Amino acid sequence: MADGRTFVIVGASLAGAKAAETLRSEGFTGRVVLIGAETERPYERPPLSKGYLQGKEPREKAYVHDAAWYSENRVELLPGVRVGVVHPAEHLVGIEDMGPLPYDKLLLATGSEVRRLDVPGVDNLGVHCLRTYGHADLLRGELREGARVVIIGAGWIGMEVAAAARGYGCDVTVVARDRLPLRRVLGDEVAQIFADLHRANGVEFRYQTKVREFDGAGRRVTHVVLDDATVLAADLVLMAVGVRPAVELAERAGLAVEDGVVTDESLRTSDPDIYACGDVASFWHPMLGRRIRVEHWSNALNGGPTAARAMLGQPVRYDRVPYVFSDQYDLGMEYAGYVPAGPGGYDSVVFRGDPSVVDGRSPECVAFWLAGDRVLAGMNINVWDVNESIQALVRAGYAGVGVNVDQLVDPSVPLADLAATVSSG
Repeated sequence: MADGRTFVIVGASLAGAKAAETLRSEGFTGRVVLIGAETERPYERPPLSKGYLQGKEPREKAYVHDAAWYSENRVELLPGVRVGVVHPAEHLVGIEDMGPLPYDKLLLATGSEVRRLDVPGVDNLGVHCLRTYGHADLLRGELREGARVVIIGAGWIGMEVAAAARGYGCDVTVVARDRLPLRRVLGDEVAQIFADLHRANGVEFRYQTKVREFDGAGRRVTHVVLDDATVLAADLVLMAVGVRPAVELAERAGLAVEDGVVTDESLRTSDPDIYACGDVASFWHPMLGRRIRVEHWSNALNGGPTAARAMLGQPVRYDRVPYVFSDQYDLGMEYAGYVPAGPGGYDSVVFRGDPSVVDGRSPECVAFWLAGDRVLAGMNINVWDVNESIQALVRAGYAGVGVNVDQLVDPSVPLADLAATVSSG
């Protein structure tokens, strides 16, 4: 007998699609409605700044499911549709141009929105951001040998696009408000690796400065003017200055919002029948003992299924170790763990292997962020099949268990053995 309930998911993203998939795999037979503002069916975003942008991966590879999956699994996919309002008391979702839709349980997987600079010339042609397939198509169409590319922002997206642009033979300049790329998330020691690698591959940096305006001719960008009056020639510009959680719908619904939609460890919001996951969720992490918001692929991949199980009434705790990966030139890396931003977030960084960039080639090493002898996070760079061990070390570290640091940095000591030792401790 079919379940008579309706579960609505707002956000046809990776998180939303995986939630819908999990509802069905867990045996839910009621109505599932998946609503997305984009006209594309759900897809994964990492290829937009990596394989797809580089022209190495086909568009189809990024889709979460094939086109027929939704009808075959009785998931009502509504692409190109916006939800204007949620009425929690009435359990109604107001869909623009379609009227109200009743729900029994609601999942907000609305993701995040790119930040745009508020400077003159930001609407000139050739000034791009990168969040959707449409953005990636426009950007890829302008990457060509000799093109002068200016990237504003030195986070993950900015540095991945810098690497992709150099692969096309573009001249690349990165403008950063900080003194090293990725320093805010990695600290000086590991950020220096990325700075050295990009410089060795021909990228120029303009540190500790920001954009004053985008100059142009005929509404086409031609120059970027910095606040120190430096003028950079530009055929195209990428604004990679971060994202903000898409919380407007939650705010209008009266849900608790604080740097994202506030949830408990089961991804339930301040309303007992509304859940949130992915970029938009500011969730209580039981391992870390604090609330965090994670803007990475793995959080969408794993958060959606957790939220779906919680919607079904299953006892769940979302306590995944935060994880991110990146590919830049010959560098492949995985980062697992959590280091609080700002001074005092960690005591030291130690390396297993040599972190030096030599002759333009990235190192093979593992970096560990420590508080005393406790591992808070680890990054494996061109070293594979160790991330599971790193995550075990991180879990132990947050449980108060230290590690022998001499053994941690000794490549002759298997990380799996260390992980087993601290896990048992």
